[in-house]
Amino acid sequence: MVEAVAQRAPRRRRRAILEQRRYLAPVLIAPAVLFIVLLVGAPLVLSGYLSLTDATAGALHGKFVGLDNFTNEWHDENFRRALRNTIVFTLLANAIVVVVASVIAHQLIKDFRGKWFLRFLILLPWAAPVALSTIGWLWIFDSLFSVINWVLIHLHLVDQFNPPQWLGQPNLGLAAITTVHAWRLIPFATVIMIAGLASIPREVNDAALVDGATGLRKLWHVTLPLQLPIALIAVLFGIVFTATDMAVVYILTRGGPFNSTQMLPMWAFVTGIQSGELGAGAAVALYLLPVLALVTVLMLVVARRVEVT
Repeated sequence: MVEAVAQRAPRRRRRAILEQRRYLAPVLIAPAVLFIVLLVGAPLVLSGYLSLTDATAGALHGKFVGLDNFTNEWHDENFRRALRNTIVFTLLANAIVVVVASVIAHQLIKDFRGKWFLRFLILLPWAAPVALSTIGWLWIFDSLFSVINWVLIHLHLVDQFNPPQWLGQPNLGLAAITTVHAWRLIPFATVIMIAGLASIPREVNDAALVDGATGLRKLWHVTLPLQLPIALIAVLFGIVFTATDMAVVYILTRGGPFNSTQMLPMWAFVTGIQSGELGAGAAVALYLLPVLALVTVLMLVVARRVEVT
């Protein structure tokens, strides 16, 4: 009996130590830190090393060339076009997402029959695999079987013998990619907007109604200031997801026609993987890192300043 009690004592002491915050917190955070280090940190360090070398496919080392890969890519017209497209694509897609998600969120917080089913339908684009949903859009924009062209032809808005080539014309191709990416991000932004609206105390809305703030006046002076911090987080995630995603471009146009819809992630893939120039491809990929880091810091600072306590 005495031996059993003596064996339990060290276990209790170890359990008591683990229950202390200074020990429990590192233990709980360690798996997430390990995950980030292995799947984010290690590839980032490797990309930084490769960008400074002339490494090619088949080897993860090469001759040190300094910043030559960065300067050579900057003077490449295809790279500059990809950079411009990425900026335009990211800003336009997220502007659409913010406007549409705000409208949907304000409607979905109201009480009506079938609200939960409608919320489920809104979430489907985000839950569906990106490859599967984008292939569906590939059929929608198809040059021969496009349902959009079928509707436009029957409404006599376009020539049936010369319908729009959504993925075959530069401007239309960029518009199609922007539409698909905005469609994918709208559910995520809508959920965040709903969470922001739901966090506004009912007393605030009642006080606004008593003071005569209704409609656009209430939206501008009450709802938007309270919702802005969480909306900025939604925009931040949207910018990062949009600027670093290549799945939509790869499936729909692969950067065509004539690199008119090329984006930096897609161009990094083409340069580093398909062309076998690992160093140059790593340099292309790293061009976005300082920009996204700066955007992230600025938006977090703004979100902190506009936070309502």
